[in-house]
Amino acid sequence: MGLQVAFQMDPIAAVDIDADSSFRIALEAQARGHDLYVYTPDKLIFREGRVQALARGVTLQRVRGAHVSFTEETLIDLATLDVVWLRQDPPFDMGYITTTHLLDMIHPGTLVVNDPFWVRNYPEKLLVLQFPDLTPPTMIARDLASIREFKAAHGDVILKPLYGNGGAGVFRLDPNDRNLASLHELFTGMNREPLIVQKYLPAVSQGDKRIILVDGVAIGAINRVPALGETRSNMHVGGRPEKVGLSARDREICAAIGPLLREKGQIFVGIDVIGDYLTEINVTSPTGLQELERFDGTNGAALIWDAIEARRAR
Repeated sequence: MGLQVAFQMDPIAAVDIDADSSFRIALEAQARGHDLYVYTPDKLIFREGRVQALARGVTLQRVRGAHVSFTEETLIDLATLDVVWLRQDPPFDMGYITTTHLLDMIHPGTLVVNDPFWVRNYPEKLLVLQFPDLTPPTMIARDLASIREFKAAHGDVILKPLYGNGGAGVFRLDPNDRNLASLHELFTGMNREPLIVQKYLPAVSQGDKRIILVDGVAIGAINRVPALGETRSNMHVGGRPEKVGLSARDREICAAIGPLLREKGQIFVGIDVIGDYLTEINVTSPTGLQELERFDGTNGAALIWDAIEARRAR
């Protein structure tokens, strides 16, 4: 029997159908006979004890420029659905966090993927702090003197916002750089959050590996190589995806973190590995499914739905 499935995501009409992971997951769901609805986060409503959304039914096809057709918008009680996907992109701000609180109220009766409680409590740049043996030297701080001290100790560092995404606001500060104070002033003038500083890993020039885990098990990886003259490897900013296998170190990292991800209901996760080091655990809106399918023939969307359907059956 087909499932009733809603996607809380950014506007589906605007996605790149050859790259977007949410589109690929939804297309697989449709192929399995599941009914699909979509709504944007601003259409989520709590009213008199019910969590609702102004949603539209969708039919999808892999045709550029005509990939989605909609039904009329209607008010849906999300507790009556089988699965809700939490798939809007960060930033991980109070708006995002509020949606996790609301979706908490229907989970697990309605299975929310990924589990919103742990998405909220395990943001990507903080969950890695539980695995110091796997990560490069890292500091979370807002105090400029402390950040200066860390940079002096490690020489070459990466400075970035704690709740950013897609490579936005990521800066490399090498031993000769003189911009730390200015960047600190810029960031702290924008918000009250601390910054994250990590030792720069020269291995990033060979790529930043995105490893995809489904229900805590690694299913494959893609390598993201920075553009010439660029430190960041994110595909949003010109990183080039390429085929890559899993190393023994990659498998060691996945074996260490996988059981926790599975236990906490993080069904679709993308981790970032540079050289021998884990740098991020992406649980909010990971990407890479379509690239992995093109390079390796691995249908990650099917494996994700196998895991979801198994959880629903239990």
